[in-house]
Amino acid sequence: MALKRESVLRPLAAQSRPGVQRVDEAALELGLRRSVVYDLLKRYRQRSQTSSLLPGKRGREPKVVVLGHDREQLLTSCIEDFYLKPERPRLSALNLEIRRRFAEEQLPAPNYRTVVRRIEALDLRLVTARREGTKKARELLDPISISTMQPKHPMDLLQIDHTPVDVIVVDQQRRLPIGRPWLTLVIDVRTRMVAGFHVSLWSPSTISLPMRCSRRTPGWRTGNFKRWIGLSTGCRERFMSIMPRSSTPKRYCVVARSSASSLSIVHLAGRTSEDISRG
Repeated sequence: MALKRESVLRPLAAQSRPGVQRVDEAALELGLRRSVVYDLLKRYRQRSQTSSLLPGKRGREPKVVVLGHDREQLLTSCIEDFYLKPERPRLSALNLEIRRRFAEEQLPAPNYRTVVRRIEALDLRLVTARREGTKKARELLDPISISTMQPKHPMDLLQIDHTPVDVIVVDQQRRLPIGRPWLTLVIDVRTRMVAGFHVSLWSPSTISLPMRCSRRTPGWRTGNFKRWIGLSTGCRERFMSIMPRSSTPKRYCVVARSSASSLSIVHLAGRTSEDISRG
């Protein structure tokens, strides 16, 4: 189709002002209206290539804003004030809020698909930072560099971390809450082996490390190691060389991922951060 159009319109494009009769003859030959022929001539003169004569898609062009200024400004305000919040409301809740605020202003509410397109057009880093925090945005969107923690042998490099268990211990008699126990894990970076662990109601302190040594994994000698990485301030008074947490990003923190994986297998009804209706 484009080749046929080019063969007919090329002589007309070479003329500065082609006559109306010749334009009508070209329109009759191509089966087009006169206005379409003039439009094709304009496009071909601007870009003298066959592809410029290809038929375009009908309908509205993508990403065209058709809402009025007042409606567009109100929609943007709803997204900024309601959706981009740490509470992370759902799109359905945002749509209800938009309908409510548009009704107050006596304006027709936009379609749900329009709201979805506005959300998809937002910067992903901005949305993640506003809804989940800048730390989460850095973890998801920052470039990943090569980790410097590359031990050559087992037990060359260990990571230690403390994390609260996702349960609450209660008294056996009165069922009064005592507190959340702390899980101390020691992970060998090379083998991903759990070199030691300790569960206690004590807060992280210098006591957690010697208690951990009494819970060594059978079959492994945890005393022959070159250096440790301590991710807890309670380990500073021991004989370890400590790498600060700031230089150990979470994506390289093996023990943090292992702690999360260990706690994720605990699916007890009524645990913390659990919906009480599901208990």
